[in-house]
Amino acid sequence: MRTVGSLPYEVHEDEHVWIPVADGTRLAARIWRPVSSDVEPVPGVLEYLPYRKRDLTAWRDSIHHPYLAGHGYACVRVDIRGTGESEGVLLDEYLEQEQLDGEDVLAWIAAQPWCDGRLGMMGISWGGFNSLQLAARKPPALRAIAISSFTDDRYADDMHYMGGCLLSDNLAEAGTMFAHGTLPPDPALVGERWRSMWHERLRESGPWADEWLSHQVRDSYWKHASVCESYSDVAVPVLASSGWADGYSNAVLRVLENLHVPRKGLIGPWSHRYPHLGEPGPAVGYLQELVRWWDHWLKDADNGALDGPMLQAWMQDSVPPSTSYEDRPGRWVGEHEWPSPRVTVAEYPLAKRRIGTREEQVREEALTISSPLSVGQYAGKWASYNAPPDLPYDQREEDGGSLVFDSEALTETVEILGAPTVTLELTSDKPVAMVAARLSDVGEDGRATRVSYGLLNLTHRDGNERPEPLEPGQRYRVTFMLNGVAQSFPPGHRIRLSLSTSYWPLAWPPPEPVLLSVFTGQSSLSLPIRPIPEDGDVPVRPLGEPEGSEPIPMTQVRPAEHSWTVRRELTDYRAALEIVKDNGTVRFDDIDLDIAKRVLETYAWVAGDFSSVRGETHWSVTLSRGDWVATTVTRTTLTCTPADLRLHARLDAYEGDERVFSRNWRRTIPRNLI
Repeated sequence: MRTVGSLPYEVHEDEHVWIPVADGTRLAARIWRPVSSDVEPVPGVLEYLPYRKRDLTAWRDSIHHPYLAGHGYACVRVDIRGTGESEGVLLDEYLEQEQLDGEDVLAWIAAQPWCDGRLGMMGISWGGFNSLQLAARKPPALRAIAISSFTDDRYADDMHYMGGCLLSDNLAEAGTMFAHGTLPPDPALVGERWRSMWHERLRESGPWADEWLSHQVRDSYWKHASVCESYSDVAVPVLASSGWADGYSNAVLRVLENLHVPRKGLIGPWSHRYPHLGEPGPAVGYLQELVRWWDHWLKDADNGALDGPMLQAWMQDSVPPSTSYEDRPGRWVGEHEWPSPRVTVAEYPLAKRRIGTREEQVREEALTISSPLSVGQYAGKWASYNAPPDLPYDQREEDGGSLVFDSEALTETVEILGAPTVTLELTSDKPVAMVAARLSDVGEDGRATRVSYGLLNLTHRDGNERPEPLEPGQRYRVTFMLNGVAQSFPPGHRIRLSLSTSYWPLAWPPPEPVLLSVFTGQSSLSLPIRPIPEDGDVPVRPLGEPEGSEPIPMTQVRPAEHSWTVRRELTDYRAALEIVKDNGTVRFDDIDLDIAKRVLETYAWVAGDFSSVRGETHWSVTLSRGDWVATTVTRTTLTCTPADLRLHARLDAYEGDERVFSRNWRRTIPRNLI
């Protein structure tokens, strides 16, 4: 990233500002704005997150907020109620209270003498979610949003459930928020109140997994703040971005298809990162695009912000399988509208061990599969956070426990853009079953790189609101989508579809082993084929090299450690995937604050015992400055029986070496056909 030192406007920073909301609670804000805004008000841009502006997002914030402020905007970074230095307690994600507070914050910004009353919102992940959610509430000052790595569907396309299957990221994210929501505010900003504010959080917080696991179907809990329930509520322009390695790329395609406002979509090869910090590369000049976007919608600049294709996507070239990539080769392609009339759906019948040709009449034959629990141990994360090695590895080991269908070796390049679809005619020998479908690029040497995947809990075959058990032996016809992708398959390679009845630990397995019978001739794979134009591709916008402001200084005091280890014990058949995400100890030099963060995730099982699966997250976070040392240690464990999910969580807090708080939670939650 190129650091830009000279910007059009000199920037003033207010490190800590209180913003009052309707019930008297004060939210903590950090504000960057042009010095000249004291006499010449400017538009405002809000980023609204629970991830601690003072420290945990400070490095990232220092890159883009001063940059945008230096181009004539008042950038306001606010900690959600109960996080960072903001008062109160954070009880869950995307609550009505969060939305109401957000509306109050927007109104406060618009009323400041340095703001001209025109506002935008931006954010990645949680900040992308609530920017879209607040846009749907139509606050009067909000004129446009720019959202990254977000979803419009909290049930079907977030880290909780996928195709009605329970994702292990549900547990992992619950562990993340259990840790973040119980950290203390910084005494340097709130004074001696830090201890009472911290203990309020410790007393009133809890494991969010309890709530998330109690809502296993698409009910009113998930419909709240899911913009897909009423796309017409969004009435402001939307700039949407994500990455193919992220878990949230599908939402970009959906909002392009379903919103009726000016909109642009950008999907790169990235993990869960802003595009200007995108990894795997290439990262792009996203902040320049933001300036263009805000200049057009907040300053009425006639600058061609809507020129070029509606969707600009990175068409990924073929690569060998790896758990991490520094860069993904490929090229930018564009579509003037989405869905694109240039992308056509090609349906291929499934034959015995192969993908048939489009014109072929395939004989019906029953193929059976009952996958071991080890299928999925090389799946990587539901969403890559570019914490190597969190991408899927060579799929050949996964394919050993799967039904595999290969195309013939390709004689010419095939490119897809969009969501592949699988249609299966099948029977199950159990009332609760799942199927995982993986699409892979198989090289001439046999190595298989996963391109996309999808899951379906077969009890959700008719929708996610009212699942129904399967009748063993009865034939069902189901269709489900895999994640959208842009991928080029070169000549000599094969396209592979793999089906399995488990995908642990990416998804929680069914209550017991399942035998599925899949009928060839009646089952098929559909691919969104994008032709390679003979007269050249749709012109795309040159995105340029990433730019940003000089980041704050930080020192790595203790080294970081990241590892993924698969363990198999052949004496008692115990196995586990163990993940270490240890950031070491980092010093924020400008505020003399040290943060040590270590995360352990373990996903274990024993042979073919589906009741033995176990997921556990363990977080330890220490904040220290001089004599002040505060630590929270959180543990969340999920186990199961065929009938129940069993949750155990523990929170311990320390001042120095003294434990000042401890609490345990235990919950038994009935399984609702998962």
